[in-house]
Amino acid sequence: MIRNNQALMAEIDRICEVAGYLWEKGWAERNGGNISVNITELLTEAEKNLPALAPATQLQEVMGELGGHIFYVTGTGKRMRYISLKPFENGSIIRITPDGSAYEIIAEQPISPTSELPSHLLMHNFLLSKGRNNKVVLHTHPTNLIALSHSPRWLNSAYITHTLWSMIPESRVIVPKGIGIVPYELPGSMKLAYATIKQLEKHDVVLWEKHGLLAVGEDIIECFDSIDTMAKSAQIYLDARTAGFEPVGMTDKQLDELAVAFNLPLE
Repeated sequence: MIRNNQALMAEIDRICEVAGYLWEKGWAERNGGNISVNITELLTEAEKNLPALAPATQLQEVMGELGGHIFYVTGTGKRMRYISLKPFENGSIIRITPDGSAYEIIAEQPISPTSELPSHLLMHNFLLSKGRNNKVVLHTHPTNLIALSHSPRWLNSAYITHTLWSMIPESRVIVPKGIGIVPYELPGSMKLAYATIKQLEKHDVVLWEKHGLLAVGEDIIECFDSIDTMAKSAQIYLDARTAGFEPVGMTDKQLDELAVAFNLPLE
C-alpha cells in the first residue's frame, strides 16, 4: 500500500539518489554512514496508522517532540550501495510512539534501524523543539575532511570554516553557518548526540573528529550538496599542499563581499 504514495516514493527516490552519490564518492565504505528523513507530512492517515511489524523498541531517552512522527531510516549494517538500489530491503519506516518513548517499525520489512538512531532522533527532537523545519539528518565519511580532523589545528570551528570558505566562493555561499566541531566520542553514543546538538545551535554542518561529517536540513539533496561543497574545498587545500605550496585562499575582504552580495551573515 505504501508504495502507491507518489509523494513518499519521490522522497525515497531522492534518498536512493543521495545514497548512490555517497557510495560513488567513496564516503560509504561497507556500512558507513546513515540517513534519517522525517516523512510524516507525506503520509496519509491510514499509512500513519499501519500496524507495527515487530514489538516496540524503547528509546534511551523520551523524545517528546517526536511523538507520532514517522521516519525513513537506513538499516543497521546496511550498505549505501544497496540502499540506493533497494531502499525497503536496506531501511525501514519507523513510527515514534505518542509519548516519544519508543519506536515501531511499520513498513515494509522489520529491518532494524541504524545503530546511530538515538543520535539521529535526538537531533530531530532538538531541531523540532527550536522550530526548525529540518527533516533530514545525513551522516557520511568524506575522506579528505576526516583526514584534516586528525590534525589538532583543524579541530577549531573558526579556523576550518575560514580556511575552507577561502578555497572557493561557493563554500561561503552554500554553507553560510560554517562547520561545527565535535571532539571524538564513541559512535552511536548519547555523548556524541548531545555534543552534536550543541553544535547544531549555530551550524547545519558538523565534523565528528576522526569519524565523519553530518548535515541537517529541509532537503536531502541540499544536505548532500553542503557536504560535497566542503569536501571540494578540503580537496583543493590538500591538492595545493600536495603540489608543494600553502594555498593563499580568498581574502577577508573578498569573503565579506560574498556575504554582502548573497545576503549572508558576516563572520
